[in-house]
Amino acid sequence: MSGMTLSDLRAVATVEAAGSFRGAARELGVSVSSLSHQVATVEKRLGIRLFNRTTRSVSITEAGEALLKRVRPALNDIDAALAAVDHLRSTPSGTLRLNTSEGGAERILPLVIDFLANHPDMKVDLVTEGRLVDIVAQGFDAGIRLQEVIPKDMISVSLGQTESFVIVASPVYLERKNIPTSPGDLLQHECIRARLPSGSLVNWELERNGDTISVDVRGRLVAGSTELSVLAARQHAGIAYVALRAVEHDISSGKLVQLLPEWTPPYPGVCLYYPSRRLPSAGLRAFIDHAFEWRRQNLRGGT
Repeated sequence: MSGMTLSDLRAVATVEAAGSFRGAARELGVSVSSLSHQVATVEKRLGIRLFNRTTRSVSITEAGEALLKRVRPALNDIDAALAAVDHLRSTPSGTLRLNTSEGGAERILPLVIDFLANHPDMKVDLVTEGRLVDIVAQGFDAGIRLQEVIPKDMISVSLGQTESFVIVASPVYLERKNIPTSPGDLLQHECIRARLPSGSLVNWELERNGDTISVDVRGRLVAGSTELSVLAARQHAGIAYVALRAVEHDISSGKLVQLLPEWTPPYPGVCLYYPSRRLPSAGLRAFIDHAFEWRRQNLRGGT
């Protein structure tokens, strides 16, 4: 293994985490051909193949898994040591990698833009995906998700933005139907279903005075996004269960009518979270402090 470098090991770990040479090359800031050559050189020095390659996919071999099982903790320790040194910098700089959903990204984008305006030496890589990932294993500094899905071993910071799901339908649809006055009445209506990234259909979670119920509504239309659900409701296809922020204008303008408002109270919004066992870098520490100030302004109704 003479000549093996930290860069070589990090290249192997990044290809495995990204699932492709193209994605790993983008993350490392190198060309695909250069990265492929580097990994091939590592395999040649070890005398064993670490990845199975086809024209369409890349998968880790058993030998590759065994290597990374021993190497990845060491790489994480090295990253933590470098982060500890970086923590001593007076001026934060570098790239902050954040993982969130598309909805979470929309919510925190003003915070991110304001952070960048106040820290000219910082960059933010905001990665969006529906599934929840291991932010440590995937090389992220922090994540933004709803509190209920954040792993217990993470430190979380509420951003002070409440959320609410609402039940809506168009006046034209309601002219043909009895207006629901209780959650059970929803079972008599055409309800526009939504599907989670996992593939399962969303049950409508309703709450009143501390009592929570989950309604498995019925409906012939399954919409793959909030935007489609709202559009279908506008076109009188049925009753939709969507985020309030997506239909506030429709409700105020009368295009959609809010139903059963007493069953859809607000709840805490997204939180920033990061590993509890790792000292935050100067950049992440600055972002956390900025998030605290952002929350303070939100709670007092500031901008």
